[in-house]
Amino acid sequence: MDPESEIAFEFVPIIRQYKSGRVERLLPANPVPPSVDAATGVASKDVTVDPTTGLWARLYLPAGPADSKLPIVVYLHGGCFVAGSAADAPDHAFLNRLCASARAIAVSVEYRLAPEHPVPACYDDAWSALRWAAEGAADPWLRDGGDRDRLFVVGYSTGGNVAHNVTLRAGSSESDSLPLPRGARVSGLALLHPYFLSAGADGETEATQAWLRAKLEELWGFVCGGRTAGLDDPRVNPVADGAPSLRRLGCGRVLVCLAEEELRPRGKAYHDGLLASGWPEEDVELLESVGEDHEFFLREPRSAKALALMDRLVAFIAGKQE
Repeated sequence: MDPESEIAFEFVPIIRQYKSGRVERLLPANPVPPSVDAATGVASKDVTVDPTTGLWARLYLPAGPADSKLPIVVYLHGGCFVAGSAADAPDHAFLNRLCASARAIAVSVEYRLAPEHPVPACYDDAWSALRWAAEGAADPWLRDGGDRDRLFVVGYSTGGNVAHNVTLRAGSSESDSLPLPRGARVSGLALLHPYFLSAGADGETEATQAWLRAKLEELWGFVCGGRTAGLDDPRVNPVADGAPSLRRLGCGRVLVCLAEEELRPRGKAYHDGLLASGWPEEDVELLESVGEDHEFFLREPRSAKALALMDRLVAFIAGKQE
């Protein structure tokens, strides 16, 4: 059979790779340029973070004068590690609303995608962007208006997985992990419908969409280029036996937002794992959007539960300081 037409991996409606190596991304792309948003007045621009890898980010600045420096939100989009972009219209609109409501500067990271750039490229890019944002000197919006003592990492879906892993790196004392510059520390980590998996049986998950669960599990090996310990890999299963303690997360507070979907049980296990690891209850928040599914807050941003999620995220960013 012609390798140009023979499929090596397929996850419809997201991606297809042929044995020739050719990749088809099946999700419709809807990129939008940076702009001044008419509805919120938030300004955005694209900036280079690391020219050696091509890493860039979209920055967002709320309108109007600021009485003091603004919190900095590093945002990581979803897309199953293989799709999505900082320029995608739903994420762009979400960040316009978030920055206007929270009075925050955002750094939306265009991390490299698998399979062309297997995991851990996305983690390395997110770490570079977090360090770049914490330093702040390379861009006037961050240098003049950003408060590196109020630094937040927010990730949606697989971006939530990336957000967890980069914040764990921020709390690592290992010699190969450079600290954040100038003594910066992540104030809060917010995970929106995070992509975590489990090697163990889970009755609630098994009772839902077995095909989807199987594909999500197969996807993990695909995006790692086969270089993974499978579903016991702590990068995708942070509560696996032998995984680094969640108490080592390099942040002050955690918000976990869940929907009624295939990923919910593992997200709930993550929340419970935080408490079991010794996190104080007052520093761990959980928001469950009952009756909603994955991506609802991007797809239907004016719905009551999407507005409730936005309000909770804004309150988290404006919450207690260490």
